[in-house]
Amino acid sequence: QVQLVESGGGLVQAGDSLRLSCAASLRTFNTYTMGWFRQAPGKEREFVAAIKWSGPRTYYGDSVKGRFTISRDNVKNTVYLQMDSLKPEDTAVYYCAAGRSGLSRVGVDSEYAYWGQGTQVTVSS
Repeated sequence: QVQLVESGGGLVQAGDSLRLSCAASLRTFNTYTMGWFRQAPGKEREFVAAIKWSGPRTYYGDSVKGRFTISRDNVKNTVYLQMDSLKPEDTAVYYCAAGRSGLSRVGVDSEYAYWGQGTQVTVSS
């Protein structure tokens, strides 16, 4: 059974940093494309970042470029999202997702096969 477990969310002030982690029970974790998405109340789920297994190549949503950094540790089967210079508009539930290695549309949530339960990030002004 595949499990993705996010952690690291919380309540912070604008300008602070947080690091989210996602531990994956995937036998071949190093071959998966890993992504982070977020969903704020009343809004659609939004692409945040993704990382391929090779390179590794990284991709970011426009709203987080230059502030967030995605990385992965293929030994620990974990993907991270370092979030710096947080803004109130970053407030959302953040979800970790896993998709096949050949996934091309990294920003499309339906491309991902497995999802975590989400972790809440709240940024106060």
